[in-house]
Amino acid sequence: MATSSSVVSNAGLLEKYLSLDQKGTIIAEYIWIDSEGGTRSKSRTLPEKDYKPEDLPMWNFDGSSTGQAPGDNSDVYLKPVAVFPDPLRRGKNILVLAECWDADGTPNKYNYRHETAKLMEAHAEHEPWFGLEQEYTLLDLNDRPYGWPVNGFPAPQGPYYCGVGAGKVVQRDIVEAHYRACLYAGIKVSGTNAEVVPAQWEFQVGPCVGIEMGDQLWVARFLLHRIAEEFGAKVSVHPKPIPGDWNGAGLHTNFSTKEMRKEGGMKHIEAAIAKLGTRHQEHIAVYGEENEKRLTGRHETGAIDQFTYGVANRGASIRIPRECAAKGYGYFEDRRPASNADPYQITGIIMETIFGPV
Repeated sequence: MATSSSVVSNAGLLEKYLSLDQKGTIIAEYIWIDSEGGTRSKSRTLPEKDYKPEDLPMWNFDGSSTGQAPGDNSDVYLKPVAVFPDPLRRGKNILVLAECWDADGTPNKYNYRHETAKLMEAHAEHEPWFGLEQEYTLLDLNDRPYGWPVNGFPAPQGPYYCGVGAGKVVQRDIVEAHYRACLYAGIKVSGTNAEVVPAQWEFQVGPCVGIEMGDQLWVARFLLHRIAEEFGAKVSVHPKPIPGDWNGAGLHTNFSTKEMRKEGGMKHIEAAIAKLGTRHQEHIAVYGEENEKRLTGRHETGAIDQFTYGVANRGASIRIPRECAAKGYGYFEDRRPASNADPYQITGIIMETIFGPV
């Protein structure tokens, strides 16, 4: 794997410390989402036992350092909402996903999970299933995608998608490490593949029920950044980390309800798509920053100012898989979200548009 010559791995030295006895304690890594849609984390020591979110203590951090609070009232509180085994430290250690709350007892303005959780609970009888396909690009420490020419762009799309072999794919070691880490953590990662340009990859999470979708994807994102850090690489979820005439990275969203998944479900799928079409611009507003660089109407994307749908059409806003159309039931894929979009906002507005607000 190509890395910057300034990056020195201490993995072998670290391993002997990671295997030391923790004397009846565990390390809980509290993870939260900051004001720019990135993950942050910090560690605390707790007595060793099996923890559920409600068993864990609330904590706090300096929100003025993360863009989440002013300096004169900077405490932001971390409320645990999901717990995962920690594949980085292993043993009994855990990852703790937390919501951000202000000192006055209200959700922080960047806490998009809270309202989405209420929507999921209100409409739980429909058993909403989500599957998200996270595309991303791996960059070196100079912010250049791995495998790209120093003074130019790679050859046109063609050999890279699901490619195998040198010159077609790069950084597979990071991808494999991330895949195994997600499985260890209990994340419902369902697959991974190389994408349409060198250094662009994708992993899929789901199907997940309701709010579980956002929780699992955020922890999978945290693990991807954390593992890439160990390899001296950066992860970009910008729709187009470097401008060029190629397919930008997305966060394609698969959705179904129990009504859509059984015989006659196509009428429910079509009714839901019709509702999505009435709020196209409202969805685009929360479907990721600089998405216009990706939704150009070229390279298997729909135009950002138009709402379209079709069977097996990857150039439409909404795609109905051919198999589902043939069976008459199944799911649909919303292809509009950008790779940097917040999964809570995506899943929340889909539920609100189809079933109504809380």
